[in-house]
Amino acid sequence: MTAHTIFVCTTCASTWENGKRVGESGGEKLLKRLQQNNQNSQNQEIKIQAVECMSACNRSCVICFASKDKYTYLFGDISPELSSTQVAGVFECANKYYDHPQGLLPWAERPDPLKKGVLASIPAIPAAIPVG
Repeated sequence: MTAHTIFVCTTCASTWENGKRVGESGGEKLLKRLQQNNQNSQNQEIKIQAVECMSACNRSCVICFASKDKYTYLFGDISPELSSTQVAGVFECANKYYDHPQGLLPWAERPDPLKKGVLASIPAIPAAIPVG
């Protein structure tokens, strides 16, 4: 089975002083929240990986679902203080992504908090790109 990853931006919602990040960022809080609950997830095939920056600073906090040969989804405007129900919604959506052969996540099937805040839905790169 192909690896499935939830990338979490750890620089989202950071506080900066004199050009240096201070304290724990919102992204780091979100990462910890997801990691704690991933241990209880039914699907251990989905990994969580910290990423230094995903360049969506004005829409923090940001996560991304990615897997080979599937769509890639970038979600923003996620609270670093997700409730237990909202965290469960992230994993429910990740499981839907895992289960769908192309990774498609129709809006109507996405649980909160990922129903809104989609920043990108990027198609998979074709195995062979035809030459003109």
